[in-house]
Amino acid sequence: MKESVMNRSRMLVLVAVAGAFAGLTGCATTGDLDALKAEVSQNKADIATANKNAADAKSMAQEALTTANQANSTAEDTASKLDRMFKKSMYK
Repeated sequence: MKESVMNRSRMLVLVAVAGAFAGLTGCATTGDLDALKAEVSQNKADIATANKNAADAKSMAQEALTTANQANSTAEDTASKLDRMFKKSMYK
């Protein structure tokens, strides 16, 4: 009978310790969840802004490439004209 009381008291102590541990570690509160939701919303807004900035940068890069290609074409035309003029002057 003494062992039975000892086992019960040990079991009660173990349950109390486990309950205290579980209580101290706690669960996420509503405030914690709201804070996480706000952080996720902010991250989504940051991602949307970054995507918009990336799209703007891509557009600007495409415009720069178009301008560079036009300048290259003009330079090649000018070089071709100068070469023809030089050759023409050499024949005279």
